[in-house]
Amino acid sequence: MVCSALSRVAHAHICLVRRASHVCRGHQHRAWGSRPITSDFAASGAPGSVLELLGKSYPQDDHTNLTRKVLSKVGRNLYNQHHHPLWLIKERVKEHFYKQYVGRFGTPLFSVYDDLSPVVTTWQNFDSLLIPADHPSRKKGDNYYLNRTHMLRAHTSAHQWDLLHAGLDAFLVVGDVYRRDQIDTQHYPVFHQLEGVRLFSKHELFAGIKDGESLRLFEHGSRSAHKQETHSMEALKLIEFDLKQTLSRLVAHLFGDGLETRWVDCYFPFTHPSFEMEINFRGEWLEVLGCGVMEQQLVNSAGAQDRIGWAFGLGLERLAMILYDIPDIRLFWSEDERFLKQFRLSDINQKVSFQPLSKYPAMTNDISFWLPSENYAEIDFYDLVRNIGGDLVEKVDLIDKFEHPKDLWKKHQEAAAAVVAWVEAVVSAFQSSRTHRTSHCYRITYRHMERTLSQREVSHVHRDIQAAAVQQLGVEGRF
Repeated sequence: MVCSALSRVAHAHICLVRRASHVCRGHQHRAWGSRPITSDFAASGAPGSVLELLGKSYPQDDHTNLTRKVLSKVGRNLYNQHHHPLWLIKERVKEHFYKQYVGRFGTPLFSVYDDLSPVVTTWQNFDSLLIPADHPSRKKGDNYYLNRTHMLRAHTSAHQWDLLHAGLDAFLVVGDVYRRDQIDTQHYPVFHQLEGVRLFSKHELFAGIKDGESLRLFEHGSRSAHKQETHSMEALKLIEFDLKQTLSRLVAHLFGDGLETRWVDCYFPFTHPSFEMEINFRGEWLEVLGCGVMEQQLVNSAGAQDRIGWAFGLGLERLAMILYDIPDIRLFWSEDERFLKQFRLSDINQKVSFQPLSKYPAMTNDISFWLPSENYAEIDFYDLVRNIGGDLVEKVDLIDKFEHPKDLWKKHQEAAAAVVAWVEAVVSAFQSSRTHRTSHCYRITYRHMERTLSQREVSHVHRDIQAAAVQQLGVEGRF
């Protein structure tokens, strides 16, 4: 859960997982290098075609919307590559939790899972987290679906129910997550999240509290803006305090002592109350994570009815860009040695500030087209541009939107009245097809991270984008 990621479900959810299916609370209830396909969009495959990913086959249907560009990122696992900046953030968080929270036998309290498959069911990604069936976060325009029942996880919280059901009380989950989004230096269709969950029994939560034995975790009350109906006020206050203290210590470990922070109330379907933490970094307030008291309905459904818990989520790219001064999210996918060598540190907690590679010049080309009468989604155009232009594309901006006014055709109507009937019919048909149409003009900025692009190279890519927009999106080019 990154608060953005949590809230948007810009920026998250939670989870690191080694397979925990060998332990189980109650009866099992599983419902929490790809091979390129032949077309740019998996959805364009013939009915009955199969998509193969991570050694498994998935039948395609009308929900399939994966692109080759996105599929090529599955299995890269940047956060597990030693000395990658995302690996550094993950290891620093792990180190902090291992040292600060120790179990009864001197072993780490939190289990860490960082190898769970990014392919999950829609039940895991949405239903297990109490996300309503009509919630906008389920839209095809926001997610990458293999088919109607399987998808690339939109957040690491998709594993939360399974881990709780397996009997785990404290865990971290790290993984790659996938969301369809705009194109700029802060957004990428693949990013990485780290999630944490901890449950408490009555004894654990009230230990050390005066007259703690007389206190209760649960009650039959009413829901308010600050409390669930099933939680006692004493339990809520203690678990909220523990959550905020835990995350304040984590942020101090990452950024150093003396950092100014603040908590902002927010909403997530799977926690209540919910909060975002913001930090004052170099004079600017920045959201760095999302968290909250877990919805008891979720905890109960996973078989932990006698416990209460909290959860948090953060985005690894978000933290790395702040901590290491990395200006462009595409850099995390770079294999340029000039980038990678800057993060080969002898100590993961060593301070480092990214030294920019030479800033190669940008090239911009515009593309204009009339939208089809129906079924056009801007996010489909962004996916098309990413799929064809890849990481050569730095950003895409909608710079003009024009609707053809009907009034411009009045003169044609008047003239047509004086013409023979068949000419009048032709004009009428032409008018209906041309009025009230909408045109979009996008400016595409091309910039290679490691070399100078040639005009010829950019023109070739741009022409491919134009042709694909006409063929795949049904637009009418104005180029």
